Amino acid sequence: MSGKDSELNDLFGLLFKAHPWHGVSAGADAPSVMRAYIEIVPTDVVKYELDKKSGHLHIDRPQRFSSMCPTLYGFIPQSFCGDEVAELCASRACQTGIKGDGDPMDICVLTEKTAAHGGFFGNARPVGGLRMIDGEEADDKIIAVLEGDIAYGYIKDIGDCPNGLIDRLKHYFLSYKQFPGENPRRVEIVDVYDRAEANEVIARSLRDYRTTFGDPEKRIAELKKLVRGE
Repeated sequence: MSGKDSELNDLFGLLFKAHPWHGVSAGADAPSVMRAYIEIVPTDVVKYELDKKSGHLHIDRPQRFSSMCPTLYGFIPQSFCGDEVAELCASRACQTGIKGDGDPMDICVLTEKTAAHGGFFGNARPVGGLRMIDGEEADDKIIAVLEGDIAYGYIKDIGDCPNGLIDRLKHYFLSYKQFPGENPRRVEIVDVYDRAEANEVIARSLRDYRTTFGDPEKRIAELKKLVRGE
């Protein structure tokens, strides 16, 4: 890296906050270990969600039921639920007409530690996932363990997870979009899958991101050229 490029990197770091979805990578070891951006913690009584344009958390809606997400919940940066993820979901569920939901890949992170609020990154190790279909959209939920967690660190695969915890996650995701006074939404969990399948889903979501948004490294290089006036 040249001295000028180094100065530009320092300047960007001082002036701009990296966009949690587009400006931070999933990590060099993804999908075996990857970064997760946390939007919601188990004590949240409102649903926070990343505003995709600004990169800031905003209130999506108050939680209308007493149930709250039993784990840290967020997404994998520079991932996208697109054609490859939808293709795998349709194949595994033996359904047609499935498309990606157009969002980053969701992730639930197990940890014994409490967090006061969302809006932070953590390293997580996937152990499985829920193959969820919302209407006709693939909406997978990766289940992961916070790297180095004392209580959940022993979990290597979905079969090691307490059954009650998986049941709570399934109940939350099947109910949190059902609003009083509105027609029931077709939301189903067609499969609970293992670590190998989770790694495949994540890998597809990382490829879907690059197919949709291009190579992140090239975007940064183009921005630097623009700043230099080239």
